[in-house]
Amino acid sequence: MRVTRRGILIGGLVGGGLAVGWLLRPRSFPLPLQPGPDEQAFDAWIKISRQGVVTVAVPQVEMGQGITTLLPQIVAMELGADWRQVAVEPAPVSAHYANTVLAARWGEMWLPAAPRLVEQPEDLVTRRWAEDNRFNVTADGTALAAYEAPARAAAASTRALLMQAAAERWGVAWEECTVADGLVRHGEQTLPFGALAEAASRLDPPDVPPLQPVAPAEDPSDFPPGAELAFPRLDLPSKVDGSWTFAGDVRLPGMLHAAIRHGPIAASSRLETIDEARGKEVHGFERIVKGETQGVAWVAALASNGWAAETALERMQPLFRFAGGVDSAEVETALDTALRDGHAHRVFGQGDMDLTGGALPVQLRYEVTPALHAGIETAAATARLEDGLLELWIGTQAPEAAKRMAAEAAGLSPSQVVLYPMPLGGSFDRRLEVALAGQVASLARDAGRPVQLVWSRAEEHRAGFPRTPAVAVMAGRPDTNGGIGAWRARIAVPASAREFGRRLIDGDTSAQAIAAVDGEEDALVLEGAVPVYAIPHIEIDHVPARIALPTGRLRGNAHGYTAFFTECFFDEMAHRHQKEPLALRMALLGQTPRLAECLQRVASLAQWDGGANQSGQGLACHALGGGYIAAIASVRREEGGVKVERLSAVADIGRIVNTDIARQQIEGGLLFGLGLALGCSTRYVTGRPQIETLGELGLPTLKDTPEIEVAFVTSDAEPVDPGELGVAVAAPALANALFSATGLRFRRLPLFSEEL
Repeated sequence: MRVTRRGILIGGLVGGGLAVGWLLRPRSFPLPLQPGPDEQAFDAWIKISRQGVVTVAVPQVEMGQGITTLLPQIVAMELGADWRQVAVEPAPVSAHYANTVLAARWGEMWLPAAPRLVEQPEDLVTRRWAEDNRFNVTADGTALAAYEAPARAAAASTRALLMQAAAERWGVAWEECTVADGLVRHGEQTLPFGALAEAASRLDPPDVPPLQPVAPAEDPSDFPPGAELAFPRLDLPSKVDGSWTFAGDVRLPGMLHAAIRHGPIAASSRLETIDEARGKEVHGFERIVKGETQGVAWVAALASNGWAAETALERMQPLFRFAGGVDSAEVETALDTALRDGHAHRVFGQGDMDLTGGALPVQLRYEVTPALHAGIETAAATARLEDGLLELWIGTQAPEAAKRMAAEAAGLSPSQVVLYPMPLGGSFDRRLEVALAGQVASLARDAGRPVQLVWSRAEEHRAGFPRTPAVAVMAGRPDTNGGIGAWRARIAVPASAREFGRRLIDGDTSAQAIAAVDGEEDALVLEGAVPVYAIPHIEIDHVPARIALPTGRLRGNAHGYTAFFTECFFDEMAHRHQKEPLALRMALLGQTPRLAECLQRVASLAQWDGGANQSGQGLACHALGGGYIAAIASVRREEGGVKVERLSAVADIGRIVNTDIARQQIEGGLLFGLGLALGCSTRYVTGRPQIETLGELGLPTLKDTPEIEVAFVTSDAEPVDPGELGVAVAAPALANALFSATGLRFRRLPLFSEEL
């Protein structure tokens, strides 16, 4: 058995003595920011140059969610900086940026023996584990929750130091100074940040950061669509003019380009044959390299340019021999068998379980098929190995795991790997997987030259781990007052989150991960399954299903299908018992007023007509991570089908830091959810996806995109990332709208586009 950090930790917690030593040992981490010749560094977050430029370190990968604007905006508002002089620097991997919020949320992945010990980010075990593992992972919309407080504290301390430096020059009390627009003021006297930075860096910060009395926020009513922005996105100009640099844009002297082919991810495979002579006919071709990463065999062609590498590999026609390639029919059979005969784990129970058991009056089956990420940018990375140092240019959501994977592949220690974090052109959790880092490191080691590896779209699909398939039987019983008295959900789904955790944290192969979690309860794969409604008797059961298809994370994750199950079933319950869907929801949301307000406002925004037959309107709502959303889809029947005309949504995401980015995230989530509702899926034959291009995925195109209306509820609650909310409600709102327009119920994702 491989000795892992997780295993040692679990043993220590059980044994006691080791755990105490691990918890109490002193901690000291070097500051990660390296100031330039004319810069001063303040803590792990801020640098100020002699010219007054404020550079903010961002420890989360930018993948379209706007984090390279949100965190700098928080610093700028707390510091009193001029937004025109704010810059961004991707932060290196460091224990200073440990994402304890995500570590707590994923506790059952890394401490399955005692996840209740690490439920809170402030728990000592959580913090120590996250720091030890330099857990800078970007996922689950945790950036604000994890990093707003330390970024604000650093900015407040820096502001105090600048005020102290100015006060010393003026001979006044520093508390009498003010800061705004990049200037420290006292009466008529002013000094810019740049003139004070060096002196400020030599002073001791206050013990308690003097935070501004009001947290960074914008009133959404001040920024309707099209309004001038107070804090426009910092990454927008470079994305418009093409100067924004991704991993595939890196160019190094003497660099080779690589193309790759993978064996099936769901099978034990090896390269059987390859006609290298055909590759040598291509001008620029150099050589092939064979390898295996996390149990998946691959072969790559190296050439002087990307076209030559891909052409040579295509001509060489690599053939893999494998055993155990999974078919979609086998996956569906395994899910059906688990749903019917499998042992269920009670994830949630409320009320009298005798009233939720047995044959309830309404029992309906729903299912979802594997969903692909379909990101615009395919996997790309560049590596250079010289003098025992591996440099790695890569866009990744898990930088420390990528470093470790690359180090293992190159025969180095992680301390010999320098990772340059690159932005991503949309990840949707695809870049939580780190096999790419190991592949490019292997290529650079074998070639003895810098190598850039870019996956083709077909390889992106072949080597990708889809969102898990799932099957649910939803059952309910109305009560005597016209509401819902009992509710049961029995959901057959693999322990996909734990499987992913075994790959990410323990370095397991796909087969090892699937075997390790076989039969285990996984609460994360049922997130969002507990209805928000006031139903007295509720039973939510997870039936672990073992399937041979490896699965992973995807934007929205479990909420993308549990909301579909819940909201579609609720709608069916309402219609079967002749209840107006909005009225029934409102009647059962007395304990959730924030969601009720979203429902009321979206009904007004979309001019809800009661969901009557032929109206073409469908409703859905959901709660996720402390945020709330309600959406109405409006469809119109046309000759040969129906068209999605409009998606209307109202969200309560607490205090909003940047209204424009929040709106973009809701809009993007709704469109992503629409893509999942209409496509993004493929069937598998002998371990291979049948769809290998974007064009075949049934994604909505620009001409298919409906009008989107988004409004926000003004709130002073803690801020919530909005990026996943729209994903959850889009599919059930559309399915309910299709029933209203056509009288047909669609209980499978993706919805059958050939029948629309």
